[in-house]
Amino acid sequence: MSAYGALAGVYDRLTGDVCYERRADYIEKLFQKSRLDVHTVLDLACGTGTMTGIFTERGYEMIAVDSSADMLAEAMEKAASLTGETPVFLNQSMPQLDLYGTVDAAICCLDSINYLTNPRDVQKTLQRLNLFIAPGGILIFDINSVDKLRALDGQVFLDETEDVYCVWRTEFEKRSSICTYWMDIFTRNEDDTWDRDFEEHRQRAYEVEQLCQWLMEAGFTNIRTYGDCRMSAPRENEQRIYFTAIRGK
Repeated sequence: MSAYGALAGVYDRLTGDVCYERRADYIEKLFQKSRLDVHTVLDLACGTGTMTGIFTERGYEMIAVDSSADMLAEAMEKAASLTGETPVFLNQSMPQLDLYGTVDAAICCLDSINYLTNPRDVQKTLQRLNLFIAPGGILIFDINSVDKLRALDGQVFLDETEDVYCVWRTEFEKRSSICTYWMDIFTRNEDDTWDRDFEEHRQRAYEVEQLCQWLMEAGFTNIRTYGDCRMSAPRENEQRIYFTAIRGK
């Protein structure tokens, strides 16, 4: 099964510890730090649209893009109950981003960039973002660090609720810098029987220096890196690293 086919319907129940509001607060602080007037925001790789919904409720005009039709369907269903202007939803891959105009800011949250396992796709994505972020606008994204993905090698994890049980194991291949997640997902039916699905997810570890180089080549300036939800530089062995970059004028 393709990634997020089975996971889409249970994703929100398994990610209750993500602290989306806290991460949205942090992103707004980065908006403020840039001293930009941000009204329109692209949420790239929006998933089930939780972050899209938070920013919509805070008064931003949102465009939400995801390559998974299943995840996007969940996002659109959740958006029906939002106050504020209804987000625009687009089913597109990151390297093939194609908007109708420009946005003031683009965000790409929760290590979505790592899912681009072909370096060329990362470069294409940054080039497309540079095209659709307005001159002087800001790009904010985060990654799972190299240290984090390396440390996942050989690990086994369990996430569960009353009606969802997910066990996943990981393997990191040093030669390719690819971390593979094998996930068994069990969901309880109304008659107390269980359905089982399997998904395989892959992420690539990228060095900070390489991403900064690609950002510059794509036309971004004022590139900064931060520790996880901090306004200071990443520490040694940082698990999640945030990037900000300004689209050149």
